[in-house]
Amino acid sequence: MRNYLVVMDETDEAKIALRFASLRAARTGGAVHILALVPRQNFNAFGAVQATIEQEAKDRAEVMANSAAGNIFAESGKMPQIAVRSGNPQEVVRNYLNEREDIAALVLGANREGGPGPLITHFAHDAGSLPCPLYIVPGGLDTEAVDRLA
Repeated sequence: MRNYLVVMDETDEAKIALRFASLRAARTGGAVHILALVPRQNFNAFGAVQATIEQEAKDRAEVMANSAAGNIFAESGKMPQIAVRSGNPQEVVRNYLNEREDIAALVLGANREGGPGPLITHFAHDAGSLPCPLYIVPGGLDTEAVDRLA
């Protein structure tokens, strides 16, 4: 089965990448894996406060991923697999790819303006060493264009 990994956050380009991946999965008999990243905190608070801040960030990522998965399920009837991970985004994605031999493609959405974004910059640079193809979906595409290209 072809499994498409989408790194999900709250940006429009991530939503476009998710739509592309879900349509590709539907057309190829595959599935979608959503990897929601919990960003590292830029500061350290006292013990319990830090733990609360980190838990709230994880909860937000889980809600976002579950909402996106619900939208895919409503459209396709297939529920995506969801993973929520904390840490350095590049390391988290690379580790996930190495753990999951069933991932057929990494699908990332490019920023509409201001450069492609840190994940695309990182993985495009190392594309030759990835265990799967890298799909970059332009963030400026509208729904009709994504539907046509998928």
